[in-house]
Amino acid sequence: MSQQEAGTPDTEAPTARGGSYVSTPIIMATVRVVMPFVFTFGLFVMFHGADSSGGGFQGGVIVGTVVLMLGIAFGIEATREWIGPRIPVVLVGIGMLAFLFTGIGSVLLGAGFLDYSVYADIGVPKASKYGIEFVELAIGVIVAGIVTGLFFAIAAGVEEGESA
Repeated sequence: MSQQEAGTPDTEAPTARGGSYVSTPIIMATVRVVMPFVFTFGLFVMFHGADSSGGGFQGGVIVGTVVLMLGIAFGIEATREWIGPRIPVVLVGIGMLAFLFTGIGSVLLGAGFLDYSVYADIGVPKASKYGIEFVELAIGVIVAGIVTGLFFAIAAGVEEGESA
C-alpha cells in the first residue's frame, strides 16, 4: 500500500476485509456459547429417532449447522481451512460403512438386511433398540458430512465459464 495522505479515505480496507459475512464480537461470542448446545441437541435428536420424533436425518442436519454457524461467525475460508477438505468426505464414508456393516452383518448371520433381532443371537442385549440407534447415528454422520460439504461447495461458488 502506498503512503496515504492525511484526510483521504482508505479505499483498500473494505476490499481487504472482503467476505459477505459479518464478523462481529457479538456473533462470535454467541456462536461460541450456542454451538455446544446445538451439537448436543443434534446428537439427542439422532439417538431419539428410534423412540420419538427425529432421527438420523434431522439430527445430522442440526449437527451440520454447527459448521455453518462457525462459517458465518469466523469466516468461511477460515472454517474451511480449520476443518479441511477431507473431514466431510471421511464422515460420509464412516457413516456409509457403519450402515452397511449393520445391514450386511445381519444378512451374514442368516437374517434379512437390517434385521436387528439376529444380533441378539450373538449376545447383543436389546439388539433391535441398539441396532436402530446405531443406524440412526450412521445416517446422522452421513447427513452432517453432506451438509458440511454442500455448504463449502456452495460458498465456493462457480467460476465464470464453469458449469454448475
